[in-house]
Amino acid sequence: MGLHCEELHKALERYYLSSTYGIEFCIGFPGNLLVVLVYLFWLQEWQSCNIYLFNLAISNLIFICTLPRLSYLYARDQTETMPYACVINRYVLYVNLYSSILFMVWLSMDRFLLIKYPLRNHYLLRVKTALIVTGLSWLAVNVEVAPMIALMVQDLQNGNWSRCNDFASLKGNVNLLGYSLGLTLTGYILPLFALCGFSYKIAHLLHIQERALQHRKSYRRPLRVVATAAVMFLVLYSPYHVLRNIRIASEQRWLWIEPCTKVYIESVYILTRPVAFLHSVICPVFYFFMGDKFKELLSVNVRKLVNKRQQQKEPSLTASNKQRIPQMCVFW
Repeated sequence: MGLHCEELHKALERYYLSSTYGIEFCIGFPGNLLVVLVYLFWLQEWQSCNIYLFNLAISNLIFICTLPRLSYLYARDQTETMPYACVINRYVLYVNLYSSILFMVWLSMDRFLLIKYPLRNHYLLRVKTALIVTGLSWLAVNVEVAPMIALMVQDLQNGNWSRCNDFASLKGNVNLLGYSLGLTLTGYILPLFALCGFSYKIAHLLHIQERALQHRKSYRRPLRVVATAAVMFLVLYSPYHVLRNIRIASEQRWLWIEPCTKVYIESVYILTRPVAFLHSVICPVFYFFMGDKFKELLSVNVRKLVNKRQQQKEPSLTASNKQRIPQMCVFW
């Protein structure tokens, strides 16, 4: 029975994790890279929402770039030949895992303030303020994840620097369960509550405005995007964080659990990890299907590139008049 449990656990790591991480990278990398390139080369006038969206795309892009190495490691039974690369890869993964939801919170705050102050006369809607908030957000997430470095180094030392374990399997002097619970609270639960709070505030504000403006619904899109983001993180992140803490608790000495039950717990936890990481694949959908300005910016500039190539092939043709896109927040 113990052998069967061990085979199940190893099979999930080798075949399920390695394949799903590879698929997520292949799907998510082009979408996030395209978003970053569009912002860098085609957006001329930046606003506060653009700052948050650009950092969200950067965070997702960096996050998804950690998956190929994880896929390779799990295909090789987590055998590590570059221990410091293991520390860097895992650290970067968790920093960007928690920064994604944080930037979505600031974006939701920005949408709420823009509806409440449509003339952008609130100091939190300024570009300079957005840059400061962004910098502090990156700093805060790095501080949250920094203790993981000590845990990973100690675990690698215990394994003779030859095995790159997942966060929930680390062994060290730090109280892993307490740290995981604290990270869950500060990195996931509080930002999720903030997302839900801004969804409620936007809905309440829209309800008041619709009554005053005779049921005008032109601002319904911010509510849909913020509510969808809250649901996305709730559905994708919750199973991962619940099972991660259960998995860590199952290894505590004060809680005696049968070895096979521990393996089953870890197996279910393994199933939740690629699900949580799907956020990096889904986020570009917000830009393409919920942001008309982004699609307009992308399509018009692609047409410009196509027309430019046609003009180079046919110099005799005169360039058509090109309409300039209003430099608005490209998310709504």
